[in-house]
Amino acid sequence: MTAELNHRERATLRAVAEGHAEISCSCEPDLFVDGLSCCDQGTVRDLVRKGLIEPAECGAYGARVRAVLTEAGVRALGGKPVAA
Repeated sequence: MTAELNHRERATLRAVAEGHAEISCSCEPDLFVDGLSCCDQGTVRDLVRKGLIEPAECGAYGARVRAVLTEAGVRALGGKPVAA
């Protein structure tokens, strides 16, 4: 799957893997990196739909929670989890 991801998608996955990201709890989630809104929410939503990132826990609608990689997300980065 790594070959199918573009540079921006891989960079977004790395930010999540490194613990820099929060995701909003909603059907169309937004991602925040180091407290700032991600500039490409379309990419974020594609990564969620592909099952590569998800919220670490349930939260109230619209709440921000820590974003994490799924197992598929770890594989997409070459199978090497990045320490948070």
